[in-house]
Amino acid sequence: MATALLIIDMQNHFVSMTSGSLIPNITKLASHFRSRSLPLIFTQHGHSKTELTPPFRNQLVRKWGPEGSIAKGSAGWELLPEIAALVGGVDSSPVVAKNTYDGFINTELARVLEAREVERVVVVGVMTDCCVDTTARGAFNRGFETWVVGDACASANKRQHEAGLRGFEYGFGEVVTTSEVLERI
Repeated sequence: MATALLIIDMQNHFVSMTSGSLIPNITKLASHFRSRSLPLIFTQHGHSKTELTPPFRNQLVRKWGPEGSIAKGSAGWELLPEIAALVGGVDSSPVVAKNTYDGFINTELARVLEAREVERVVVVGVMTDCCVDTTARGAFNRGFETWVVGDACASANKRQHEAGLRGFEYGFGEVVTTSEVLERI
């Protein structure tokens, strides 16, 4: 089964959530996927200057305000250096720009996956209970078998992280560990 690794929003804005094994697990998975010629696909969340200027039409900007939102081109918008190093390469891994929690809404993500004949997605990144969960549910709803890698995701705190995993696992797909992915793919 053709499988892709979706690396969600690993950007400077979320650096406070990247302690522990998060980045090592993501880079380990990326290396594993590349060694098997399986695609890596990145998302990068950001808002245009227009979206950050009143009247706010983007629901996330309304929710978080312009100060809590990620401006395209800002330092917070940039991919973390360890993740940016994974972009491109032999498989020319795409970075999908998005401005909602769901990586599928108003983006090329579905088209990118279909062009690679992907049937299963393995989802990692931040925030577990927001963009990771919403994108994973979007994948499930579009017919992709969907795994979320619990030890390769993070959120603002442990409670939110675990709630995101529980909600996803209950009705949408598997929550797995990095080790399980390495064994099964």
